[in-house]
Amino acid sequence: MNIQEVIKNQVVGNRVVLYMKGTPDFPQCGFSANAIGILRACGVNEIYTVNVLENPDIRQGIKEYASWPTIPQLYVNGEFVGGSDILTEMYQSGELKKLLEKTPA
Repeated sequence: MNIQEVIKNQVVGNRVVLYMKGTPDFPQCGFSANAIGILRACGVNEIYTVNVLENPDIRQGIKEYASWPTIPQLYVNGEFVGGSDILTEMYQSGELKKLLEKTPA
């Protein structure tokens, strides 16, 4: 299985997926910490996280998968939502909470 297939399986196999630097308890950059904080503030308890620092192939592959150059990256129901800045804007407008609430468990 190539790295793009691995990523696709992670993204479609989990409701909420966050590719980040570090872990939810120990984020390794401010943007990843922001993303986890926003998801928790939205009441998301089950987040499938991938620490891109542990796997250079995933770290590069996820950028290609979404054609998005930065990390973190959030996927909900297999769809790319955005990075830290987009999550912040969506959270502030209430759009992210609505998206996550209508997401099937």
